[in-house]
Amino acid sequence: MPNAPASQGTAIHDLASRLHRLPPSCGPVRLIGVDGHAGSGKSTFAGRLARALDGAPVLRLDDIASHDELFEWTGRLLAQVIEPLSRGESAHYSPYDWHTRCFGPPRTLPPAPVVLVEGVGAGRRAVRPYLAALLWMELPHEESWTRGRQRDREEQREFWAGWVRAERRHFADDPSRPFADLLVRQSEKGYEVLPGPVNTAGPDQTLTHGDGPTAVC
Repeated sequence: MPNAPASQGTAIHDLASRLHRLPPSCGPVRLIGVDGHAGSGKSTFAGRLARALDGAPVLRLDDIASHDELFEWTGRLLAQVIEPLSRGESAHYSPYDWHTRCFGPPRTLPPAPVVLVEGVGAGRRAVRPYLAALLWMELPHEESWTRGRQRDREEQREFWAGWVRAERRHFADDPSRPFADLLVRQSEKGYEVLPGPVNTAGPDQTLTHGDGPTAVC
């Protein structure tokens, strides 16, 4: 993928054009991962990118995870979503309801030219072989978590305490940022898209497995 950063005013539309030009990675689908810390702005960015991609479907990993399986959902994602898409078939998955704590009726995810997978862990090692590109939301973990706590308010305080511990364990064992093709940084004027670590590390350069800016968490 091109390494030149896009200007803030046209970043999303330029990125959409670049993603459309990628070869398919999962059957006929260009599967795009949008990863980052909880609260880093993944959902908002993925929604805007989907609109720039002419209404590309978005799979939100919050629908695949559950209270009992915050990160142990790889098998469900592969069986319900990735394997059908890789055969050129529509995927059918049951979204999890975080209020009732149960999985709901199935939803259909078509094998569109571009499909976005958004959520913490979208760039995990089991998923990366199926991705045409991995995007990482470039916001430090503490700032991300603070934003998330403010968004979810006091009623989710206990959940966030457990989530932070689980997210730390996940990224320590299975980091995403070192494998990102592009970094997405939000500013007051929009988004800036920069080359990711996988494109900037030279042959003699060792990638650091942190998940914060400059690969230091």
